[in-house]
Amino acid sequence: MAEQESMEFGKADFVLLDAVSMPEFMANLRLRFEKGRIYTFIGEVVVSVNPYKNLNIYGRDMIEQYKGRELYERPPHLFSIADAAYKAMKRRSKDTCIVISGESGAGKTEASKYIMQYIAAITNPSQRAEVERVKSMLLKSNCVLEAFGNAKTNRNDNSSRFGKYMDINFDFKGDPIGGHINNYLLEKSRVIVQQPGERSFHSFYQLLQGGSEQLLRSLHLHKDLSSYSYIGAGAQLKCSINDGVDFKAVADAMKVIGFEPEEIQTVYKILATILHLGNLKFSVDGDTPVIENNKLVSVIADLLSTKADMVEKALLFRTVATGRDVIDKQHTEQEATYGRNAFAKAIYERLFCWIVMHINDVIAVKDYNSTVHGKNTVIGVLDIYGFEIFDNNSFEQFCINYCNEKLQQLFIQLVLKQEQEEYQREGIPWKHIDYFNNQIIVDLVEQQHKGIIANLDDACMNVGKVTDEMFLEALNSKLGKHAHFSSRKLCAMDKNLEFDRDFRIKHYAGDVIYSVTGFIDKNKDTLFQDFKRLMYNSSNPVLKKMWPEGKLSITEVTKRPLTAATLFKNSMIALVDNLASKEPYYVRCIKPNDKKSSHLFDEERCRHQVEYLGLLENVRVRRAGFAYRQTYEKFLHRYKIIPEFTWPNHKLPSDKEAVKKLIEHCGFQHDVAYGKTKIFIRTPRTLFTLEELHAKMLVWVVLFLQKIRSSSQCAPPLEMRGALGRSLPMASARLRLTCRVKKSNFQVWRGTLARLRYKRTIAALKIIKFYRRYKVKSYINEVSLRFHNVKSMKGYGKHVKWPTPPKVLRRFEEALQAIYHRWRANELIKSIPPKDLPEIRAKVAAVELLKGHRADIGLQRTWHGNYIASNPDNPQAAGAFIPIANELKRKDKFMNVLFSSHVLKVNRFNKVEDRAIFITDRHLYKMDPTKHYKVMKTIPLYNLAGLSISNGKDQLVVFHTKDNKDLIVCLLSAQPVNESRIGELIGVLANHFKSEKRRLQVSVTNPVQCSMHGRKCTVSVETRINQSEPNFTKNRTGFILCVPGN
Repeated sequence: MAEQESMEFGKADFVLLDAVSMPEFMANLRLRFEKGRIYTFIGEVVVSVNPYKNLNIYGRDMIEQYKGRELYERPPHLFSIADAAYKAMKRRSKDTCIVISGESGAGKTEASKYIMQYIAAITNPSQRAEVERVKSMLLKSNCVLEAFGNAKTNRNDNSSRFGKYMDINFDFKGDPIGGHINNYLLEKSRVIVQQPGERSFHSFYQLLQGGSEQLLRSLHLHKDLSSYSYIGAGAQLKCSINDGVDFKAVADAMKVIGFEPEEIQTVYKILATILHLGNLKFSVDGDTPVIENNKLVSVIADLLSTKADMVEKALLFRTVATGRDVIDKQHTEQEATYGRNAFAKAIYERLFCWIVMHINDVIAVKDYNSTVHGKNTVIGVLDIYGFEIFDNNSFEQFCINYCNEKLQQLFIQLVLKQEQEEYQREGIPWKHIDYFNNQIIVDLVEQQHKGIIANLDDACMNVGKVTDEMFLEALNSKLGKHAHFSSRKLCAMDKNLEFDRDFRIKHYAGDVIYSVTGFIDKNKDTLFQDFKRLMYNSSNPVLKKMWPEGKLSITEVTKRPLTAATLFKNSMIALVDNLASKEPYYVRCIKPNDKKSSHLFDEERCRHQVEYLGLLENVRVRRAGFAYRQTYEKFLHRYKIIPEFTWPNHKLPSDKEAVKKLIEHCGFQHDVAYGKTKIFIRTPRTLFTLEELHAKMLVWVVLFLQKIRSSSQCAPPLEMRGALGRSLPMASARLRLTCRVKKSNFQVWRGTLARLRYKRTIAALKIIKFYRRYKVKSYINEVSLRFHNVKSMKGYGKHVKWPTPPKVLRRFEEALQAIYHRWRANELIKSIPPKDLPEIRAKVAAVELLKGHRADIGLQRTWHGNYIASNPDNPQAAGAFIPIANELKRKDKFMNVLFSSHVLKVNRFNKVEDRAIFITDRHLYKMDPTKHYKVMKTIPLYNLAGLSISNGKDQLVVFHTKDNKDLIVCLLSAQPVNESRIGELIGVLANHFKSEKRRLQVSVTNPVQCSMHGRKCTVSVETRINQSEPNFTKNRTGFILCVPGN
């Protein structure tokens, strides 16, 4: 049982509420907030309420209290979740993640900082310099990212205006060795305009308030904030952020991280450029657009290390390719202003992404070989925006709320999955739980060809003038019958919606009205190609690196870039896939009020957050079966004091039996279930009754021990006891004396016999002891004699016969033989070059799975693995493949390539195509070699359910996936022709799965059963004499792989 807080602080776990209802939930949340308890559990989820004051609960002494403790051994805290994630990662070599969610001002960023602080404090006890360097980099990166990605809003003075996911990599000892950061949807529109009462990003104010006079002069800047159009609106706002102090802290952090002085100077130049761009004014002289304050153009050109005339041309003209001709089209005043604003937003976004990339390069795991250093495990920390409902909700809120729908769907699914898995492990019947599955809303937004994003992309791609109103009309016609979509046209009587402007989505967190104004423009995110070429042609190498696509001339730019919504959708799908592959822990942050008061608890405000975070639903899921569960050992340790038969120790066969008897003694047998290792208690009332009984018995035990101690100290003296004896009648004294003499004689005789038996027993035991010692010594000496000089023996003593051990040493002999076999195996492995060990392990794994099932495993040849990149197999295409593989490694951060090969692939439309498969330790990629190895499909390895192969000599492989979209291929080899690589593929995958503590399911059969998008089919193999090369054909039940007869 967890360490219990006093009931005056409310329930430390919402699962233990007497009734699962919103009033009960809110009353407990309010009570704990008012009593200074800002953290509360929901099972393994921590609910955090922003206290709006500094609390002394994050120091070194508090870290020590939570270090190494189980989740419920201490009161709720962020450290308990951080330690649970760390222990799961270290003990079980399991990748974990901590998902922090909540609205702006709820304390997400602070929570992520404390989690990072805790992980840094409990790792690297040996104080290795490299590990300390990595820890310092990870902590300093927060400071830099906050400066460039956070801003003051009406809700929060330090609001994160981007989503952040950080992976922290650990070595086999549990010490951090690197990391990687992904950023999502930076609110770049804030660069050019802010809501009343809000500021732009901190970086601008820090530069102007903290920069030296010399630095500002070199950037053509001054300290008057109000003189800059882009940030002037927030110049006079009061803010708790000290920009001058933070400027120095950020500059120092950038130096520690590894930014060169020239790079830091370039960052300042980019910020200055944006400020100057905002002050540009456009007008029209006749038909010609002009810049009124032309001096600023030279300043901008100087800062960007380019020519003034090129800057002016990019601002006033647009280069357009019409067939073979290239013309310069003049901007209108409105187009020039739009282009200038788009350029400012794009520069800042590129700067932010470059900073993230630079940090990633510095903190990336370097020179880590899993075969030498052990498995590399990960803890991910996700700090991302919460659900948003404003008076005016636009494209940004649409994307943010879609993100929260995806995360809520994952949250409920994983919580349900964890509950179901625990019930199955413990043998407890699983009860189906009804919950709101928001997949219908996710599909409304992201479904291909039908969803809102697909319709928005269609509107952006249509030729001609397409307005936001036309986009809304398309939504009305295609989604009019959807239960979670409505607009004024569909609901004519709903006056909350404006005609031709608004649509409503019924989110899981509540209804949100979105204004389509600006949707198309923001989704296109148009930046004229002239600006990209301008930046690429800069003489500043940092700027040039930020804009690689500027290398293309106007006639070479043909491919339409992906829209902002599609890019965000793809990043969210990848994020959810990544989180689903890890063991999740959650921190749900709540903002108690909008006044940033440490005493005010706004009931209505908090209830809304509880609803959209799905906290009550989370409690219901956790409470659907049993409110509390604990291992028998820990349960007994706490409650054994209640009945006499378990105190201080029980004599029953097992802890489980003792717990059963304890529960029956208390009369709760109808409110519990007994698992294999845990007891499950259905209602919280039972648990609280046990706690009350425990508290009462604890008081009784303390009083009893005090009584014994005091009675031993206050015993009457011998003289007093003698006087009392003499006062008795003489007759009684004589009678007692006679009885005592007789009794004494009998006791003397009985004592003599006992002493004789004792001496004989001692003698017998001594003889047995020496005999056993003799037998043990004889056995040990014989083993020592037979295995003397075993290192120099042939086969390291493989053929030496072991002597027969005495009965007492049989288990010892088993352990000794196991030690010997491990030593012998280690000696044999030592003789193998380290570079060959992965191949040996893969071959062993292949033999374990395929021996007796398939003749040719390929054990006699060398296994190369990456056949596409090897010249003998693919001399022409290796040059095209290797850059793609390197780019995938940079993007997906895989450590090792497991296998690659050209294949023949058949799909559900009976089409046979030449493809390639590329398998890493994270993904299986299907590629098209005819299109320079373009990635056609990516399958995460955690989504791989198993493989099926035939029992012949063919190269058929079916990759089974959890979503029933199996991949059917036949491996191809060029040199030597028809070389069997099935064994190698099975071996490397099985060995990798084994290192991940998973088992690869391999089926060897003919025909092979598979599923194509949910449709069951079979693939059989037939040998045909006249067949020159493998090929797939269709039959009634599926496909036939025809292979050559020879």
